[in-house]
Amino acid sequence: MSNEKIRVGITQGDINGIGYEVIIKTLMDPRMDEMCTSIVYGSPKVAAYHRKALNIENFSFNQIKDASEANPKRPNIVNCMDENVRVELGKSTEYGGQGALLALRAAITDLKAGKIDVLVTAPINKANIQSQSFNFPGHTEFLANEFGEKNVLMLMVSDAMRVGVVTGHIPISEVSKSITTEAILTKLRLLNDTLIKDFAIRRPRIAVLGLNPHAGDSGVIGTEETTTIMPALKQANDEGIVAMGPYPADGFFGSDRFTRFDAILAMYHDQGLSPFKVINFDTGVNYTAGLPIVRTSPDHGTAYDLAGQNLANPNSFRQAVYLAIDIYRNRQLHKELTANPLQSVDPETA
Repeated sequence: MSNEKIRVGITQGDINGIGYEVIIKTLMDPRMDEMCTSIVYGSPKVAAYHRKALNIENFSFNQIKDASEANPKRPNIVNCMDENVRVELGKSTEYGGQGALLALRAAITDLKAGKIDVLVTAPINKANIQSQSFNFPGHTEFLANEFGEKNVLMLMVSDAMRVGVVTGHIPISEVSKSITTEAILTKLRLLNDTLIKDFAIRRPRIAVLGLNPHAGDSGVIGTEETTTIMPALKQANDEGIVAMGPYPADGFFGSDRFTRFDAILAMYHDQGLSPFKVINFDTGVNYTAGLPIVRTSPDHGTAYDLAGQNLANPNSFRQAVYLAIDIYRNRQLHKELTANPLQSVDPETA
């Protein structure tokens, strides 16, 4: 496996939120320059504004025109915006959405061109980023479209747990009809595959949650567990995927049962993400599994109420950088280990 420093592309996110604060606080650590080459896609002007607002004097970006010019010993920044950009801390503005999208598109272009190895995205505002060229609920769906992947998996990752969801950013009124046996199977296959290739787990154990309270209570509260989820589990097990359940979500997270599994598959967004964030809010990472590239992000949003006050915790963003690097290396190692499998030999023809 190559020992070359991994080139980490970082998008600025919403310029009026805490994106630059967590980016700068993460890259201020000199150990980060030893671990990777960081390239921020954003605006030197906006970065300087945030640095001044945060009263950070002992940090600066190396301004470059192209990712290929990156200095491996310093944090780098590529300008994606014009000089008329206006920062309004703590506010949702048109500039905030435009800046987030410009940075995201520039980073994706370089990712496709091989100029960066992984992508770490700072938080966006899902409302102000909407435009004719961005009509998606969030990063996950946008990236799936960009890289031509119909099926991806939003996976929340921490040292304590990994939680994926069958349905992502959809209204709760649409969840039940979106939970199908095939949908669950698709996510289980993706989850099992990413645990093996991206997290280097040889035989993953996956817990699957029920949809209804108490996992339906034997049909008293609902029947999806019996009619939809259990057939998916049976098919998954027949395919060699170790998937167990369905478990009632409240009791599962309320006990230590989740510690016995390598990952958890929840049926919908809040069922999985609410307990995850309660336990791991400062250290959790959002990872998009199923893409041909590696993309991570912190598990928090723009936090307009904290912008410019030097109160944002960079731990989640730092962990997002670490995880992107780890997954990239795990993929390289898996590729090398499976590139030349031993060929079986017929003794009669040998």
